[in-house]
Parts: sequence; structure tokens; C-alpha cells
Amino acid sequence: MSFRTLALLAAASSALCGTAQAQTAEPWHAPVAGDWIVTGRLTNVSSGTEAGIRTAAGAASGLSVDVGDSTMPTLGFTYFLTDHWAIEGILGTTRHEIRAQGGTTDVAVHETWVLPPVVTVQYRPMSGGQVSPYVGAGVNAMLFYGGDDRNGFSVDLDDGFGLAAQVGADIGLKGPWSLNLDVKKVWFDTDAQINGGALRSEVDLDPWVISVGLGRRF
Repeated sequence: MSFRTLALLAAASSALCGTAQAQTAEPWHAPVAGDWIVTGRLTNVSSGTEAGIRTAAGAASGLSVDVGDSTMPTLGFTYFLTDHWAIEGILGTTRHEIRAQGGTTDVAVHETWVLPPVVTVQYRPMSGGQVSPYVGAGVNAMLFYGGDDRNGFSVDLDDGFGLAAQVGADIGLKGPWSLNLDVKKVWFDTDAQINGGALRSEVDLDPWVISVGLGRRF
């Protein structure tokens, strides 16, 4: 993640905290069974993959795939089954640039939107205090849409499903408001076909999904 992205997340966190604290003076309490938390987040998705590109015959091309980062707003919906167990679903979409790199080559071949809904089951060991930390695990889908081929290339990406792990915390502010810090690791592989299959790549995306946001309990 770049310094610019970290600064952006930090600034968003400060602004969200100030907004929430200004709206209510009531004390915060940890969520319990039957509660909902709806969280608006600023999310950075960073894959860092550099998968090799091969010809249709399987020979190495000398090129690799690079998938760019993306920072976008997302929404999280968390329902508490008990005081310690919750289920969360996140909604959001990010746009990524795909480049072919190798030797003196560094060219954009495709840009695509990705809809990566993730559902996790969370365990929250603490049911009191101003901090509600959690760990979670679940599944995700990767749905590619709105693709835009670049520089004379055509790229086709396969949708699919993967696994996700999660760690984070809700930090009580005032009343129903809390600051949310969340980190997810997603494991997902896709097959990329370039120029009708003349070139192919098995891409391990495996992105880090790092978020900061403001949550409201209902």
C-alpha cells in the first residue's frame, strides 16, 4: 500500500471520528445478540500479483501480469447471532488496471471492475468495554464486469469463488457510533486469456483488503 493511500485512510478516519462524536453525547456499549452494525468504509484492495504469461503451447513468454491497487468506498453489514458470534457481508466494487510486464515491456492490456462480495463468520471474544475486536473466516466471489481492453489487446477473465480470513475491531465513540478497522486476506485464482487464448496466465490474485470506516449500531 502506498504512502498516499495510508495518508488518505488516516485522514478519513479522523474525519469520521469527528463527525460521529459531534452527533451524540451518549456512551457507547458493545453490540449484543440481535444488533446490527452498518459500516461505511474506505477500502484499499492490493493484490501485488505478478503471474507469468505463457503462450497457447505452454511456453514462457517472458512477460508477467501485474494487477494494480484500487481504493474505493464499501459497505459492511454485521448481524450479531449471539454476544460473541456475528456474520458480516460486505458490498463494494473496485477498478483495477492489468499490465503485461517483462524486460523493456510495461503496457496496460485491460481495465476491469470487480464485484467482490465477501461473507464471513466472526468471533468476538469481548462483550464489554470500548473495544470489540474480532477474527473471522468465510467465502468470497470475484465477478469481473465492465472490462475495457487497452492498446490492441483483448483479455478475458474467469469469475469464481475463493476463501477469506479477517481481523479487525470496532472502537466505541459515542452513542451508536464506532470506528472500524478491518483487514481481510482473500485467496482467489483466475485464468486470464489474452488475444483469444494466444497468451494465457493463471493469476493468483490473493489481495489484501484493508479498510477504515464509521459504523452505526441498530
